[in-house]
Amino acid sequence: MSVVSAAQAQQWLVEKIAHRLGVPQSEVSPEQYFDELDLDSTEALILAGELESWLGFELGTTALWYHPTVKDLAAHIAEESAARTEGRHAASA
Repeated sequence: MSVVSAAQAQQWLVEKIAHRLGVPQSEVSPEQYFDELDLDSTEALILAGELESWLGFELGTTALWYHPTVKDLAAHIAEESAARTEGRHAASA
């Protein structure tokens, strides 16, 4: 798996959230807090599962707590992706 950039993660999150809310992507601000979005807990869990499937790794249960906006979570995802890819390359070397 290749490294996921913050821009890729942010775009993915915006697309999925907009789809779940039934709104244009332009209405999902990367600066908006997740708890301000109209996602119910079931939709949030589905989104988290889709995100982990897309990434190929599980995010910690506190990821949304410590990274409460799309932009913050996207940056965290990029860091995790890079660290996991780097770790995989180091283990195979």
